[in-house]
Amino acid sequence: QVQLVESGGGLVQPGGSLRLSCAASGSIFNIYTMGWYRQAPGKKRELVARFIYGDTTDYADSVKGRFTISRDKAKNTVLLQMNSLKPEDTAIYYCNTAFPATWGSWGQGTQVTVSS
Repeated sequence: QVQLVESGGGLVQPGGSLRLSCAASGSIFNIYTMGWYRQAPGKKRELVARFIYGDTTDYADSVKGRFTISRDKAKNTVLLQMNSLKPEDTAIYYCNTAFPATWGSWGQGTQVTVSS
């Protein structure tokens, strides 16, 4: 099993920034194929950013140019730097594997609220 713990969310004003962290552990953990997802009220969970393979990344169109996914191999973490935040970015953010077939369980997520 893999354990996923998200952190770094909070309340921020439009235009602000947040840095999310995902601590992952377990026998199936692979930081090369991890990603970030989010679920806003009334919407399905959607992909935000992920590593597909190696250093190849994939971003949702809505966050391109504003969000950056990265790794810290020494700490076994996946990070998401979020800049120029908008109210529509408000959601619970989760990390998980980059491909649905290997999702397994989800963590509790971290709440991001962008509001004036």
